[in-house]
Amino acid sequence: MTGYSLYIVLAVVVLFFISAIRILREYERGVIFMLGRFWKVKGPGFILVIPIIQQMEKVDLRTIVMDVPSQDVISRDNVSVHVNAVVYFRVIEPDKAIIQVEHFNDAISQLAQTTLRSVLGQHELDEMLSERDRLNADIQTVLDQQTDAWGVKVSNVEIKHVDIDESMIRAIAKQAEAERTRRAKVIHAEGEMQASQKLLEAAQILSKQPQALQLRYLQTLTEIANDRSNTIVFPLPMELIDSLFNKTK
Repeated sequence: MTGYSLYIVLAVVVLFFISAIRILREYERGVIFMLGRFWKVKGPGFILVIPIIQQMEKVDLRTIVMDVPSQDVISRDNVSVHVNAVVYFRVIEPDKAIIQVEHFNDAISQLAQTTLRSVLGQHELDEMLSERDRLNADIQTVLDQQTDAWGVKVSNVEIKHVDIDESMIRAIAKQAEAERTRRAKVIHAEGEMQASQKLLEAAQILSKQPQALQLRYLQTLTEIANDRSNTIVFPLPMELIDSLFNKTK
């Protein structure tokens, strides 16, 4: 019986030692609790966790990609849109991620949903469609401030889709068309103004040089003569007629 008892004791010791062995990968850390109290963070590699006395919570340090479900958002200009996003975060302090919050993944998901609605609700629809980079940065800043106490770093937030109703799509198309028409009219008006300025400058130059005005008339007459019409009505300036009469006299 003594020999059997020794074997039993040795078997129990071996099983006890084997159950205490933990192997953690490079991207994993173990948060160790000693009799219910936080003790230390261990890993990666080979570690020992004393059964019954110690407990370990494993934490993954890799970047986690979380899809934020589509949220109903009312913009500042009272337009209803459906917005979804993706959040990139990772644990940088494993002890806080376990001690300060229960199930940090679920907590960050809920926080991301509420933050998405509150931040986008402060902006108009045009800003949601054209200024996504700025909105992404605003949401990321708010989330990072909230999750700092949990030992989590939010590295990036990307708005994936902004879905709007068909009626609003048609209204936006009409608005874009009206904007293009306005720009075309403005460009045309600016061209007319520049042309009138150039004509005014040319008239001022010609008024100072009567000979240049006469040459311009003769050039115009040459251009008209090349036309196929049989009759040409060409007004002569009084200055040209006076100069001809003065020469004959």
